[in-house]
Amino acid sequence: MSAWLPASPCTPEACAGHQGRTAGLPRAVLRLAAAAALVLLGVLCAPPVRLLPAGSRDAVVRAWATALVRAFGIRLTPYGSPGPAGGRLIVANHISWLDVPLVLAVLPSRMLAKSDLRTWPVIGGLARRAGTLFIERDRLRALPATIGDVTRALLAGERVTVFPEGSTWCGRARGPFRRAAFQAALDARVPVQPLHLAYLRGDGAPAGEPAFVGDDPLTASLWRIARARGVRAEVRLLPRIPPGRYADRRDLAAAAQAAVAAAAGPAPLPGIPAQPAGTWATDRDSAKRPAASVHHWVNSSPADASSFRTPS
Repeated sequence: MSAWLPASPCTPEACAGHQGRTAGLPRAVLRLAAAAALVLLGVLCAPPVRLLPAGSRDAVVRAWATALVRAFGIRLTPYGSPGPAGGRLIVANHISWLDVPLVLAVLPSRMLAKSDLRTWPVIGGLARRAGTLFIERDRLRALPATIGDVTRALLAGERVTVFPEGSTWCGRARGPFRRAAFQAALDARVPVQPLHLAYLRGDGAPAGEPAFVGDDPLTASLWRIARARGVRAEVRLLPRIPPGRYADRRDLAAAAQAAVAAAAGPAPLPGIPAQPAGTWATDRDSAKRPAASVHHWVNSSPADASSFRTPS
């Protein structure tokens, strides 16, 4: 891997692993079988689903993604309002390959993924048929064309999801948001929707099982998640950043990163569940002020070619 590409210090040994009770082998195998069946169903149904009207298509995608998350025994809890339809750049922290169905279950959208995913068995076919946009992780020169593709999708009124950390992190630590993808939101003059994703145990502490970091094989990650018990996933829809609030991608990326970091907050006390964010201003033009900026993709750091560690 190039030294310029985004990287995370998180490792499977330090960050991932079973931290509580585990499911029995029959249940784990049943979960994997159910998930595989849903993925195959997605491959077969993706082309006709893409032809449906936007409202019907979103409903089908949301139901399929929710079923996939549940197939792994993970309870999903969304917070906030998805707001009106229309083009929107969705940016979220990145923990696992499971982030993709997690986002789709709340805000159906097109994904920006590493180009390697196209060659993956089954999953690659699903990604292509679902309208995934691809980025050449090792070719910085290809980045402007990718940003152009994202811009055109946004101008067409589509939602596009990007994981601007460029690599997966364990959920306890986070990486800086790369700026490149934010240029598409500026060019298309669409809102940026920050999301905060978290996988938690029953006591509110971060769950390590879903983390897909370092050199963790996908098969090991699948089995670890299938064996986990008591894991819940939270998706927090944060206030949208309206177009025109920030003039350049440096400030826009910093504002989105600050919003996601603030949403992480301190770990909740054991026995006290997180409260739904019903009053969050996802329908208002409010956003946090930017924090310290992150590296610019067109300056001396080619790392902002945004190599994505996982298939998301």
